[in-house]
Amino acid sequence: MSESNITFRDLGLSDAMLKALEQKGYGWPTTIQAEAIPHFMQWRDVIAKAPTGTGKTFAFGIPMIEHIDAASDAVQGLILAPTRELAIQIGDELRSLLTYFQNIRVAVLYGGAGIGGQIKQLERKPQIVVATPGRLMDHYNRKTIRLDKIQTVVLDEADRMLDMGFFKDVTRIIDKVKNRKNLGLFSATISQEVMTVQWMYQRDEVEITVEPKQEDRPDIDQYCLTVSPLAKAETTLRLIKSQGFERVIIFCNTKHMCQRLSDEFQRTGLDCDCIHGDIRQSQREKTMLRFRQGKLPILIATDVASRGIDVDDVDCVINFDIPDENEYYVHRIGRTGRAKRKGAAWSIIGNFPEKAKLDEICKFCNFTVQPMILGEDGSVTPEEVKPTPPSQKRRRFR
Repeated sequence: MSESNITFRDLGLSDAMLKALEQKGYGWPTTIQAEAIPHFMQWRDVIAKAPTGTGKTFAFGIPMIEHIDAASDAVQGLILAPTRELAIQIGDELRSLLTYFQNIRVAVLYGGAGIGGQIKQLERKPQIVVATPGRLMDHYNRKTIRLDKIQTVVLDEADRMLDMGFFKDVTRIIDKVKNRKNLGLFSATISQEVMTVQWMYQRDEVEITVEPKQEDRPDIDQYCLTVSPLAKAETTLRLIKSQGFERVIIFCNTKHMCQRLSDEFQRTGLDCDCIHGDIRQSQREKTMLRFRQGKLPILIATDVASRGIDVDDVDCVINFDIPDENEYYVHRIGRTGRAKRKGAAWSIIGNFPEKAKLDEICKFCNFTVQPMILGEDGSVTPEEVKPTPPSQKRRRFR
């Protein structure tokens, strides 16, 4: 199914849901939504592999809301996410779909924030809970949440969550959901851990794969600049200013570099801020809110935030550091080119190992990254890539 031959109305959704989608400007489902929603509506187990930015949240969020019994105060839907940023984003997306629904409540639970406010959320009897695994287990052990009435469990970004060491927590949680009707696994990649959870808990599951070649793949032009290590910051600054980017995300590999780059840019008068693991959660949320609202033009982040940023009009993603994992590159650049808009991704290469890593990513992901030159006047032109000369065998002299 594709966007050209099916509408949300064709999926048999309620009038309240259709009105909410229309208000948000969504007339046609993406491929993952068109394929997953009907199976979820029939309470089927689903395992879905789809690139980031293809609308996975609505693919499981819409049918979960449609199944909720608003007259019941029990938790009926549970979504597990690997990071607090992603949990917050999912909660916001679900609430945006509830505009025309009555008495359906969503609670978001995550670590790094006071537990008292989250207990108050749970006292309001939410029917849907979005949570990180560790904090959910904390609430369960405190007996502030019950899992026995949950019907649908969804693991979003399942590969990342299980890779982060949450395997035991996740399986323990699923084991405690005694009356589960269906389980959804959504992921950009299907790792061995995801396959293990599938084998352990899913029955007669529906497998959905959205290939990156399909129309849902973000439209992103990818470029790289090769400079000396000491010139990376100045080059990044010049690139942003010369190209007139209005909303940019810059990714660094470490918390130290993230903070250092943010401080350096702020000293030049640039309006930017950063989020990483050493910053208080309350401050991170304020920074993310400013960025989402368009009040902060430049956000500098570590990979902890790369899956929790859901902004449709990011002009450009800049890899100040080449990521350590191939999948991280995919998730980073997936923050731009969303909602059918054109995006740009730039990688700043400072040494040969970084170039080798980017080459490996391109080979692994079947990407094409165009080397560019940034002129002193701010112009960008393609770099002439010289062909590799044929290797010559050395003659041995006796």
